[in-house]
Order: sequence, then structure tokens, then C-alpha cells
Amino acid sequence: MASNTSKTARASVRAGQSTGGALSVLGEYKYLIPLANGRFAYVRNLTNGKTTHLKTDSDAFVEEIRVLAAAGHGAKIRAELQALNSVSPEHGWDAAEQRLVDAGVFEG
Repeated sequence: MASNTSKTARASVRAGQSTGGALSVLGEYKYLIPLANGRFAYVRNLTNGKTTHLKTDSDAFVEEIRVLAAAGHGAKIRAELQALNSVSPEHGWDAAEQRLVDAGVFEG
């Protein structure tokens, strides 16, 4: 069966699995795979099984995180954003988190 995922996307996911930005840590599922110094990210969605490539300051990113937060993953995603910011504060993950907070993504 042919894959709709690009070769670059697959390579990025594989790289994330083998480095410090691992996709799972002791069975803990990682939702965000940072790209391009935080300007973009792959967002892994457990609700539909898809991984989307999104610009972190886009409305699509906010909506994708909103879907995950509504499914009960908001606290984990917020913790992940804070962890990404502590590792790479120059990448603007705090601004991405603030945009999500301002949009009311983590409420409810």
C-alpha cells in the first residue's frame, strides 16, 4: 500500500524518535514534533491517527490543538509546549502557548 506521507516527513519522524526530541518517552505519547526553530511543527493527532505539518502561528495549528484539547489531551500538550520552551526558549514556544491560551483552547 502506498503511503501519502512524504519522504521528508517520514525522515523527520524517524529522526525525532531517535534523538532527544523523542516521540515517546517511557510510553508517553508526544504530540508535537518541532521543525524550523519552532516556526512549524508536526502535530500528531490521536483522535484521527494523522500527523499534520502546520505553521505554529496559524489558525490551523490553533484548531488542531483545540481538537486534541477537546478530546482530553490539553494538559499534556500544554506541558509539552512548556518543556519545548524550557529546552529552546529562543524558538518562541511560549508565544505559541500564549496564542493557544488567548484563543481559549485549554479552557473547559
